[in-house]
Amino acid sequence: MSQPDNGSLLKEVLAQYAPTDEHTLPPGKISFEQFLAWADEDTLAEWVEGEVVLMTLASLKHQRVAGFLFMIMRAFVTHHDVGEVLFAPFLVRLPEPLKRGREPDIIYVAKERLHLLKPTYLDGAPDLVVEITSPESLGRDRHVKFTEYEQASVREYWLIHPDTRQAEFFQLQDGRYRQIWPDEDGVYCSKVLPGFQLSLKRIWEEI
Repeated sequence: MSQPDNGSLLKEVLAQYAPTDEHTLPPGKISFEQFLAWADEDTLAEWVEGEVVLMTLASLKHQRVAGFLFMIMRAFVTHHDVGEVLFAPFLVRLPEPLKRGREPDIIYVAKERLHLLKPTYLDGAPDLVVEITSPESLGRDRHVKFTEYEQASVREYWLIHPDTRQAEFFQLQDGRYRQIWPDEDGVYCSKVLPGFQLSLKRIWEEI
């Protein structure tokens, strides 16, 4: 009895985990509707001017910080019945003329704007966006998405930097972002969520 060829065996194993045709990267530019049809709930990708941009996997630090922020934000929003908090992967279709389908780490949508929520995406700008950065995403989150969220009139934008234990908070004023600093105790007070206070020290304890 002949022994199986190691090369053939390896190909068989890899084939079991290879993406199916429907999940291979679409060639060329596609519409937002085509992107929705192609992606599924496990797809880590964004839609940028008709092109699919694959996202990297999250680190342990990222997951710990995201989980903590989602937990305390959701508890506050639920208690006060002021809207809904969602976490990635959940697509946000930014308003025209921006041709963007982004997947922020966390979003908050105020109660009066919940009608914008569709089964698989938010059709419009969130009231608040949280992005948790990594070395790979820092430039995109701090510059590209910063500009997009500002243009889309996202009222509040938080940038959390686990690797450097720093955070930046921006509030929309007269159509432009203005940086708002935490107080001397490292506590940030949200404008979009009145009464919500975020302790940076508590965040870093999660890492």
